[in-house]
Amino acid sequence: MNGQDPWAKRSGLTAILIAVPELAEYTDRWRTATFPSARPDLALSELIPPHVTVLVPWLKNPTPEHVQRLTDAVSEVRSFELSFPTAEQFPNGPVWLRPEPFDQVRALVRTVISAFPECPPYGGDHPDPHPHLTISAQDNDPVLPEVQAALAAAPAPTVTLDDLTIWREGDDQVWQLTGSVPLG
Repeated sequence: MNGQDPWAKRSGLTAILIAVPELAEYTDRWRTATFPSARPDLALSELIPPHVTVLVPWLKNPTPEHVQRLTDAVSEVRSFELSFPTAEQFPNGPVWLRPEPFDQVRALVRTVISAFPECPPYGGDHPDPHPHLTISAQDNDPVLPEVQAALAAAPAPTVTLDDLTIWREGDDQVWQLTGSVPLG
């Protein structure tokens, strides 16, 4: 399972994401090179776009009522500009971009998690997740200085965060956008 948690291989996995496909051109040089894929015929961004995970795994079969609960949970959250000005590395090695304003992103993630207590984030392994956009999935990847230099030379694009997206992983390991919920 490439070191992944057992929940990550369940059929029909769903997730709530802050999808930022606008960053694909910027991040794919690292993401595609470091993520193992059962679909080497596709670029990683074609399997799943660059994203900040809000909640995974989500519900196996979300209903319109679940989507409404998500909508209600984020109804007071206003749209905001989202940037990724710095790169960091987790102690076990993966390199990631830090979403800013970090505290606002973290509050959004916590709001969604609170709305779905039956769905512990990362299967309960990380009850208070640290929002991030993973760009290297390899343990102890030495790419951090390269990413930091790239950010210093040309910052990652800034995007407007105005919705959360809902995704389902297909049997072909390609994630499909199944819906979105507006902020505010």
